[in-house]
Amino acid sequence: MAITDIPAFAHLTDTDIENLAVELDAIRLDIEDSRGERDARYIRRTVAAQRALEVAGRLMLAGSAKRSAWWAGTVTLALAKIVENMEIGHNVMHGQWNWMNDPEIHSSTWEWDMSAASKHWRSSHNFQHHKYTNILDMDDDVGYFVLHVTRDQPWEPFNIGNLLFNAILAVGFEWGIGLQTIDFAKILERGPERETTLQQVREFSGKAGRQVLKDYVAFPALTALSPGATYRSTLTANALANVIRNVWANAVIFCGHFPDGAEKFTKTDMTDIAGETRGQWYLRQMLGSANFDAGPALRFMSGNLCHQIEHHLYPDLPSNRLHEISVRVRALCDKYDLPYTTGSFLLQYGKTWRTIAKLSLPDRYLRDTADDAPETRSERMFAALEPGFAGTDPATGRRRGLKTAIAAIRHWRSDGREHIGEAGHRRGLSVQQRQQPR
Repeated sequence: MAITDIPAFAHLTDTDIENLAVELDAIRLDIEDSRGERDARYIRRTVAAQRALEVAGRLMLAGSAKRSAWWAGTVTLALAKIVENMEIGHNVMHGQWNWMNDPEIHSSTWEWDMSAASKHWRSSHNFQHHKYTNILDMDDDVGYFVLHVTRDQPWEPFNIGNLLFNAILAVGFEWGIGLQTIDFAKILERGPERETTLQQVREFSGKAGRQVLKDYVAFPALTALSPGATYRSTLTANALANVIRNVWANAVIFCGHFPDGAEKFTKTDMTDIAGETRGQWYLRQMLGSANFDAGPALRFMSGNLCHQIEHHLYPDLPSNRLHEISVRVRALCDKYDLPYTTGSFLLQYGKTWRTIAKLSLPDRYLRDTADDAPETRSERMFAALEPGFAGTDPATGRRRGLKTAIAAIRHWRSDGREHIGEAGHRRGLSVQQRQQPR
């Protein structure tokens, strides 16, 4: 089962959670107060560099009589598309640079270089995903409608194709993002929602059509005028550049949402828009997101989404500040004994593929329980802990919270300590009985 009682899972009291909110709010205020010319210069230089990179790539493709020049142009164009989507488009549309009041890089005006309409993405992603992060049946990014990524989603026979579906989604990720925002089933229903959906279809079709025309008709025809290129060579290069960008964006985003430790949640009164406090929202973002370790180059190419935890805490703060924010957030995780979920890029990405492969099978073939699996955990995994485990360790004087509780459960499992099994089972049953729907 996904997490139902977030404070119980995190081993934090209401006072702890509110104190955590105060400290996280202080980080936000510090960054907002210190935004200035250094940040403005960063984004303007990034936009200029991206445009120069794209021009360079297209010029190389225009003179790509040699295979090496063709590959250089293709890779350069792919890098330009990655930077535009990840470090510029995604972050601009989050409103990270709205404080500059520059209409060129404002969330309301930016249209990114992909088939998805910016207008639709801002509406669905900025609200739906970032408000209801990883809440089942409220956040469409949990599986993107096609992937089985948690046992809280009932297994269906088509899930046997999980690996294939994920590969297809990665290659055509821009199309997945564009189509995800449209509920095509509403076209069959009468009423105002049908008209709204039809309008979305028209807007998406227009944006996607312009994108196809640009990448697969206009630019190939233009470079075909050069004696060093052909229509087909540029068409192939543009298609490959888009695929490279799509696969990279898919990998970065999946590393932030599906590795071990990126928790899932069930819809409760607390996670309702009116019932969740700011501290509880902060805590859910910290528990539901994951980072990967990165140096300056990888941070830049990922749009700084290697700091997915910090991005989910502060989606509208400038991306170039997330690295310094991460130092303070990690310190807070240590203070409250919360896990700070991170690892190398290859490790985190490998874990997402492992989860997708494992969950292509029906639950009866899986070893771990639905409350204590790498991809699916809940507060019930701690049923074996003695009452009052959270708090201060009398032996060390240190806080005992979620990180220590997880370590204790793993230690007992590795030791095969069966003596906790019966008592833990009884407590687990009582917890489940209390949480059954009435």
